[in-house]
Amino acid sequence: MPRGDKSKYTDKQERKADHIAESYEHRGVSEKEAERRAWATVNKDDGGGKKSGSGRGEHTGHPAAHRGGRIGGNVAAHRSAAARSASAKKAAATRKRNAEHRELPDLAPIRRKR
Repeated sequence: MPRGDKSKYTDKQERKADHIAESYEHRGVSEKEAERRAWATVNKDDGGGKKSGSGRGEHTGHPAAHRGGRIGGNVAAHRSAAARSASAKKAAATRKRNAEHRELPDLAPIRRKR
């Protein structure tokens, strides 16, 4: 298979690459670079194109699509204590405001008849 030949990829891999490329283009990456990154991601996730033989449907490890949560904690670690505190206060106020809207009606007047 010559370099760059996409004939040995499954339909699902091609759809996946198209979706990833569209996402990159939406974020301002050039079309050529977006396609290059998309196919690199598909190769990383699936180990390349179709392969002959049975037993090829094994787990591929940690595909890029499942790694997003690992970087979330790093952002909070670099914020100042004041910024984290302000964020926590805002979240608490939002929870309080939402709780007031969701209060359940008093069910005491409703009694079951026996």
